[in-house]
This record gives sequence, C-alpha cells and structure tokens, in this order.
Amino acid sequence: MTKTERKYVGKSYPIHDAKAKACGRQKYLPDMKFSNLLHAKVLFSSIPHGIVKKIDTSKAEALDGVVKVFTPFNTTKKCFNSYITNAGETSVEDERIFTDRVRFVGDRIAAVVAKDKHTAKRAIDLIEVEYEELPALPTLKEALESDTSIHEGGNILSEADLSIGQARSKIDGSKHSFNTSVHTQKVHHAAMENHSAVVLYNEMDEMTVYAPCQSVYSVRNTIAGFLEKRYSDITVIKTTMGGSFGGKQQVILELVCAYMANDLKANVSLQYNRKETILSTVTGTAIDYDVSLGFDENHQLEGIEISSLVDSGAYCSNSVALNVAGGKKLYRVYDVDDVTYKGKVVYTNGPISGGFRGWGCPQIYTALEIAMTNAARELKVSPVDIRLKNMVSPGSMEKYSNLSLGNARPKDVMLEGAKAFDFENRYNKKSEDSRYKKGVGLAAAGHVNGYYGKVQDHSSIIMKMSEDGSVIINSAGHEQGCGTLISFAIIAAEVLDTPVESIKVMEANTSRSPFDLGTFSSRVTYVTGRAVKNAAEKLKDLVLEKASRLLNKPVAYLYIKDGVVHVKGNAESSVSYGDICIETHRTFQEQLQVTETYQNTSNPGGYGVHFAEVEVDTLTGLIRVTDYLASHDVGTAINHGMIEGQIHGGVQMGIGYALSEDIKLNDKGYPVARNFSSYHVVNTPDMPKVRTLILEYGQDDGPFGAKAIGEIAATPVMAAVVNAVNHALDSDFSSLPITPEKVIAKLNSEV
Repeated sequence: MTKTERKYVGKSYPIHDAKAKACGRQKYLPDMKFSNLLHAKVLFSSIPHGIVKKIDTSKAEALDGVVKVFTPFNTTKKCFNSYITNAGETSVEDERIFTDRVRFVGDRIAAVVAKDKHTAKRAIDLIEVEYEELPALPTLKEALESDTSIHEGGNILSEADLSIGQARSKIDGSKHSFNTSVHTQKVHHAAMENHSAVVLYNEMDEMTVYAPCQSVYSVRNTIAGFLEKRYSDITVIKTTMGGSFGGKQQVILELVCAYMANDLKANVSLQYNRKETILSTVTGTAIDYDVSLGFDENHQLEGIEISSLVDSGAYCSNSVALNVAGGKKLYRVYDVDDVTYKGKVVYTNGPISGGFRGWGCPQIYTALEIAMTNAARELKVSPVDIRLKNMVSPGSMEKYSNLSLGNARPKDVMLEGAKAFDFENRYNKKSEDSRYKKGVGLAAAGHVNGYYGKVQDHSSIIMKMSEDGSVIINSAGHEQGCGTLISFAIIAAEVLDTPVESIKVMEANTSRSPFDLGTFSSRVTYVTGRAVKNAAEKLKDLVLEKASRLLNKPVAYLYIKDGVVHVKGNAESSVSYGDICIETHRTFQEQLQVTETYQNTSNPGGYGVHFAEVEVDTLTGLIRVTDYLASHDVGTAINHGMIEGQIHGGVQMGIGYALSEDIKLNDKGYPVARNFSSYHVVNTPDMPKVRTLILEYGQDDGPFGAKAIGEIAATPVMAAVVNAVNHALDSDFSSLPITPEKVIAKLNSEV
C-alpha cells in the first residue's frame, strides 16, 4: 500500500483520552477512590552517608490513627534491584526496603501507615533518628579516590568493554587527532505526575497493584520474587500516566507499597510529592566522558575511543545495563572499523541513577557530537561535511553486534535538515553585535528500534470484533501520553478499513493482557505495532472468510470498504462487519477473535539531526535558543501530529538539559534542588519555535515501514545547543549545563 492510498496512517489524531484530560475529568491514580485504604508516608535520610544508630518511633506510634511504623529494625534485610525486566533476569541486588545504612539524602529509612494522609504526615514528623555519620562521597572523583566504601566490595560497581579493532593505534597514527572531555549531569524527569502506587490485598492472599508504570510484568515479577508469591496471585494494572520519560520504568514505590500491604494484610496507598520524587526515585544518569577521534588527510574517521565514568548514585538500579546500552548505541551513526568504548560504573553518595529517555544515548551522543564539531572547527571544515563523509548508508552493518542497520538514512536526514535550516550560510556568518552573540550548531544521533540482538523482543495481541463491528485490541501497551494506544488503533483501522474511532485499545493488566516486555527501548511502534498489524490482517482474513460463506461468494470476489464487505461488480450484495459478527455467533457458533505473537527479527537505525540557533547575552550570560529544526527519519509516520508533539517535548527537555537543569549536590553531598523553584526547567516563554522535518523512507519491518521517534527525539538536542553556544562565543564548553555563571566566568577569563 502506497502512502497516497492510505486512509488513516499518516494523518493526525489526538491521544485517546485528550478530551477527558482537557476537561479535567481523567482520573490519575491519586484521584481514584478505593475503600478501606490506608495511607503510607516515608521518612527519608537527611544525611548523605551514615549508619542509623537508633530510631525512636514512640511518639509516632502513640498518635491516634497510626496503624504501624516500619523501620530497618522490624522489616526484612532482603535486598532487591529496582530494574528487573524479565523473569529469570539477574542484576546487583543492593537496595533494601528500609535501610539502616543510608547512602544518599533521600534514602528510605522508615514509613508510617495510618488511616489518613494527615495522620501519616504528622507521625513521620514525630520520628527521631540518631545517625553515625560517615564520609560523604558525592562525586565520581571522591568515590574513586576514597578509602571509604559505599557498599562492600568497593565503589567500582562494574566495567564494560565494547570495542572493535585497534582504535588507539589508529588514532595515534592518524593525520589529525583530537581529544574532548564532556560531562553530562543528573537530571530530573519533571513528569507532570509524581510517583504513586496503590496495593489492594484480599482474603485469598492476592494483591492488585495499581501503578502508572512502563511495564506491568516487570512490576509483577519484582514483587512476586521479593515477596515469594505466585505470579498468578499478583495483578498489576497500569493506570493513566502523567508522563514518565524513563523515570517510571524502575520498580520503586510499587514494591515498597506491596511490602507494607502484605505485612498488614490491608490496602495501602503511597504517594510522593515533588520534593520526594526529585530526591528519592531515580534521576537521569551523570556521566563523564573522554573522547578521542582520529582522522586521515581526507577527514575520514579512522578511530573513535571513548572512556566513561558512569555515576550510579547510591545503588545499582539499571546502571550496569545502562553503561552497556549506551556504549552499544555509539555504533549506529558513523561507519568506523576501529572503535573503543570502555565504561566504568561507580557508586557515589548521590541520588539513584535510572532510565531517562534513551538509556545512555543522549549522553554518549552529546559527548560524540561535541567532539565531532570541535574537530570540524580545528580542521576548518563544515560540521555538515565532516559528518556526511563518515555516516553509515542503507544496508550498513552495526559493527559491534553485526546487525543490519536497515534502510539507514542519516545522510539524507542531515542534508534535508541543513537545507531547510540554511545551516551553511548561517554558520559562515558571524555575529557582529558586541553584546548579543548569535551562533548555530548541529548534532546527529542514532537509536534502536527495540531489543532485538540483546534479549527477547516479542509482543502478543488479542483482537476481537464486536456485534456492532467495533474492534477491541487487548494488549499490554502502556500509554505514557505520547499516543501509543491511538497509534495501535490507526494501524488496525488502516488494515481493516474501518474508522479509527471504532477501535478500542485496552491498556496493560497482567491478569488479562497478553505478555509484552513494556514500553521502553523505542520498541512499541516497531515491535508491538507490527504485532497489531499482523493481528488485524488475521482478523481481516477471518472476516472475509465468514463473509464468503454468508454471501456465497469466493473470497477473491470480495473487497472491504468502510467496515462493509462488498461483492465486486454487485453493488447490492454486501454485509457489514456488525452483521458478519452477529451471524458468526448465531449461525456458525464461533467468534471473530484472533491472537498474534510477533517475534522481532531486526533492529534498524533510527536517525535524527537537530539544528539550533542561540543568542548569548555577554553582559548577563543568559542564553536563548532562538530557532530550532529537528530532522528525523521515522520510516513512516503513523500519527503525524503525535510525532511532532514527541519532537517538541524532546527539544524542550534537551534545551533544559543543555542550559539549566541539574540535580546538583553541594560539596557535602546535600542536594541543592528540591523543587521547581530551584530546579529550572525550560518554560513556554523561553522556548523557540520548533520546526520539524519528518522524513519517511520506509522499507524496514515496522508497521507500514514505521520506526520509532520517542527516545531519539531528545537525543541530539544537548549537543546541538552546546555546539551553537560554542560557535557564538568561539568557546569550548563541554560540561553541562551551560549556566549564565559559567558563561560570565568564561568571558571574564578571556579578558
């Protein structure tokens, strides 16, 4: 089916619950009403590192309405890891429900469960804690150099080597070599909805968990494993989500809440406020990079060497896996035979690191793309040309895993974007204003489309038709606010030639939904969307087979239009989907239902190249992004409007990452930012007009040739903005964020 022949794919549709959200009627978990619900409040460590010597809970326990106070001394010492996706998967288990060895400001040391929220809060404030403080190691340097161990075994958690060829010798022998050090900081996800969980317990020792999460099966697996319960006795239901961006991939509140509910044999709710979400869930990962590049006389890359120090924070969580995932994504854009990536994961006395819109991809491409632009400047060549000379082409192989990158088109994405942005002309025109300096920058990035090549990557769908011709899709999809469910409906509608509004997509529920890994790794459109398409094709075939029997015509004589099966050449002979369903039940004693399990067999490259213009006020140090273009290959646009929305959101997050956002600790290990008055996201008045160039080259295995947009939408932003600032000021910023204070300090040092 060609693009021009598509009826629904490629148009713009609002998210399935847009009206309810706009009118304030949509229920998020804290809005939902449950009977006999107890309320929990957590007490967090007020110091970055130490031993809890004593907890006096007597005043809290004496408060009317308090049911129980949980402490490290009356709860399990069993440890867990908050990031376990699949049953049977293992990782470093180093975190306790409540700990007597605190490792960061925000560590959980106690909780009160009471009959109402107000009482729980009052009781928490009555608990007295006595600490023995230990040396705080908030930075990577301190953690590596200190004799103090944050965990037994030392502060180096793991090391990874993802290398091919002989990069070091190639760089040393190259005509031109360059070195760049880059720092990316810890950042807060700043989702609209804070973290929360509700666990209902019944008399059969079963639990129902309500959570705005990214993988119901991950939540179920973690809780069942930790509490040693049967999987079938735990039901996890995904609730309406007010954003995640990777922050709700880890199992945090769900396990803590389930532990307390199981202990009390009661229904328990746990909700964090903004301060608690910033301090005690997970942050985007801070990483320090050293990048070395070697080029021949024709500016062809001969070697890339990157070493990284990954700040895990106080516990492992997903840091071991993120280190590897980030390193692997390095191989997706540039065609280089000799590449070294060595990453070291280090414990620090800081907030726990976790997933953040790309799993190391934004960080490593920030480092690589700042280094590439620095090299272009030293070589006095165009930032566009140096990249075009080295980018992969359609059919290229990802050198580390030896997987095909499919219809890889980063060169086209670059060329089309540079033309639309008029990059070369703007790059060669220097700002003449003495106070306000303008500059432009670009950055490229590549990403994955699922898990293929690493672990299992399959999705299952149950699809059935109702007696009015409407269709229900039962999946383990997780709507995060980016249009997952409406995308599934569009795909099915296109195959079945029935209105999008007639397709209803159910969200994840472990007791009802077929299995799916979850919503991450940019796999939903490419993998689960393909499962939806295959299921719709099966249902279409089934409908035609039943219609053939009802109309007494071979299937070859039938065609579908707008939910009605027609006989070719006979305008009077037709039957609607609804009537086919009714007669299938009544006459054939069957139902119109199919199941599909799609096993992904490819992982093509997804590509984005971003272009930014900035204006720097050299008097105040303030930086404004004044123009922005995001060029992306999406394969095929399923929902054009939602893709644009994804890109706009990614640009907003990336600009904040580049210029203002920072989960900063002072030299004693105490967090500086605890709410939005001190943690500065980019607001609407500070946003530039964001233009999008959505390119559709198709040909890969996604539904109708579609590829992902979610994570890569944010990946090139930071480097594009940093490169624009450096172009404006002839500077060499590479430590994020570039704050006004850093700009003024840099300008003053050059006077």
